[in-house]
Amino acid sequence: MDSSQDMFSPAVGAPSTPSATPTLPPPGATLPAAAPATAPAPSPTAPGSGQPGAPIPQARPLTPATQPAPSFTALDPQSPAPAPASTTTATAPMVSIRTLTKFFGQMCAVNQLNLDIPRGSMYGFVGPNGAGKTTTLSMVTGLLKPDAGQIWVSGIDVWEDPRLVKAKIGTLPDRLRLFDRLSGQELLTYTGLLRGMDKKTIASRSKDLLEALGLADDAKKAVADYSAGMTKKVGLACAVLHAPDLLVLDEPFEAIDPVSARSIADILAGFVRDGGTVILSSHVMDTVQRLCDHVAIIARGSLLAAGTVADVAAGMDLESRFIQLVGGGPAHEELTWLRPS
Repeated sequence: MDSSQDMFSPAVGAPSTPSATPTLPPPGATLPAAAPATAPAPSPTAPGSGQPGAPIPQARPLTPATQPAPSFTALDPQSPAPAPASTTTATAPMVSIRTLTKFFGQMCAVNQLNLDIPRGSMYGFVGPNGAGKTTTLSMVTGLLKPDAGQIWVSGIDVWEDPRLVKAKIGTLPDRLRLFDRLSGQELLTYTGLLRGMDKKTIASRSKDLLEALGLADDAKKAVADYSAGMTKKVGLACAVLHAPDLLVLDEPFEAIDPVSARSIADILAGFVRDGGTVILSSHVMDTVQRLCDHVAIIARGSLLAAGTVADVAAGMDLESRFIQLVGGGPAHEELTWLRPS
């Protein structure tokens, strides 16, 4: 049987060197200031800098008429070129995002996003409904192609070598669709075989995961008969089965009972402690503040703040700070009719 180190520790290997793109800064580089947006935005923490009070780079507003081609760079041509950054495994960010942009028809879902996610961090990625979180994470994992910008994972350009990048990532998407006619055990076996794992390793790790997530007694039950929480847990088991370097989890604690949530939190904490990186999207600010060491807040496809949780919170609890940055929502009249009869 594999040890917990073998199950949840990221694979070690030197990343490939990303190909140079003259118009975009390399991963890990200090982000240059972009042209100011039409409306001022708060400036609690600069992405990638970790320094409280530093200004957030503002992206120029985009319209569908000026939608860029994939090779377009949105950086201000007057900005100085960033200094080259080391891309060694020890120093490079696990994920570097530069001027990431995505349109759906007339709507700009992600607007020139710049972000560095440190290696070995538990990184919260939060925003209101429709902020662009799931769209961004889908592009990071290679499930959705951006209209502009670049993403590096462990120093590798996602779209230059997508198969290598995907081998380093485990993902739990929102509204995950599984092969639910398979049992939990069969689903894990199928997932491992797709990943190119040998059957002995798959069997050993599957047993460990089913026990750790409280699914051992239901291993032979069809996933279609699982509850929402059980489905979420077997999806997480599929994500970590191949011991990736990076986990991208969209609402991993949704519909999960407190006992299972504690087990999952312990697994993720051990993964990070051994050098792995977790990007965790959630609407529950208390969960993010309790589990994460870094956080980014986005709204309307644009980054509002990023850095350590303490820096972004700026002396407030994270939920209050989130509401301050994003806005408290539209005012409405009291629903006087909503009374028990």
